[in-house]
Amino acid sequence: QVQLVESGGGLVQAGGSLRLSCAASGSIVSVNVMDWYREAPGKQRELVATITNSGSTNYADSVAGRFTISRDNAKNTVYLQMNSLKPEDTAVYYCHADIRITTGFLTGTYSYWGQGTQVTVSS
Repeated sequence: QVQLVESGGGLVQAGGSLRLSCAASGSIVSVNVMDWYREAPGKQRELVATITNSGSTNYADSVAGRFTISRDNAKNTVYLQMNSLKPEDTAVYYCHADIRITTGFLTGTYSYWGQGTQVTVSS
């Protein structure tokens, strides 16, 4: 029905930058809130940044001022620009979205997750 496909992870030195992308595709009527979460080894998954369909944003204290979330509604895509990366930013980053869908049998708003992309920051 709906897929979230992420790209842009990788290995970077401390102080460097990466840009993550997540594109939603499928039987989409509208995409509501889009988020980025991350999960580091041995830790719980945590919310990194949120953006509404009107463009309002919110950030975890640990990334505020360094990360920027944005979206292209025409492409159903969300981005995460990560600057001044630190080793503690190392994690698997997951895209999440609340998406209203319609198919021949089903209409409603559901929660979807991407497959995750690894971000590794070396010191």
